[in-house]
Amino acid sequence: MKTVQSISVVEDVAVISLHDLQADISAVADIFAKLAEAGVDVDMISQTPPHRNIPDISFTVSGEDMGRVMAVSAKLREQNPNLKLSVSGGHCKISVFGEAMRGCPGVAGRVFAAVAKTHADIIMITTSEVDISLLVAKEDMENTVDAIEKEFA
Repeated sequence: MKTVQSISVVEDVAVISLHDLQADISAVADIFAKLAEAGVDVDMISQTPPHRNIPDISFTVSGEDMGRVMAVSAKLREQNPNLKLSVSGGHCKISVFGEAMRGCPGVAGRVFAAVAKTHADIIMITTSEVDISLLVAKEDMENTVDAIEKEFA
């Protein structure tokens, strides 16, 4: 079985980062509940380790959902005026998938080494046992996919 079975791309992805959150999972749950109520489909989620009990959370949504995200964030800022938001759009998500990645050391290192050769602007990374997802600048998408495909050909 091949280590990497597929490489897929999703275009027009935005990343939203929430800064100065409370280190309280109930507050985080409330944020994602409000996004769900607004019909926002959240994809990649990443949290930094809390610093002084304050983590940052970043997540991705489709570019089409940006208006709804902004409406929800305005309500969140009313509840928490210290909350800071940063938004960046027009990115691409590249997902590297393979069932054989489970329990196979070194796959992430190979993916990252291949991507490093392209000097791509990597905005966000999330992983699971069988998936490595990279959020990259749109202009870096083609070279990044080509480099990963070449590494696992």
